[in-house]
Amino acid sequence: MLLATELERVFVLRDKGQEIRLTDPAPTMSVQAVMNHYAPMYPILTTAKVSAPVIKDDAVEYKFETTMGTKG
Repeated sequence: MLLATELERVFVLRDKGQEIRLTDPAPTMSVQAVMNHYAPMYPILTTAKVSAPVIKDDAVEYKFETTMGTKG
């Protein structure tokens, strides 16, 4: 018998060399809405882009990537 389960979404942000794992505020929110939700706490998200989702440890992981602070 097959059992389908919905995977949890996890959002990863790298800020000042640290990896920060953010929980999903609401599964019904779009990824962009989640980024806007966390932007007041992490202003670096205002210029971030979302990478393609990766399934890791029974969760769907999205990475918020920014180019702020890098040269070139």
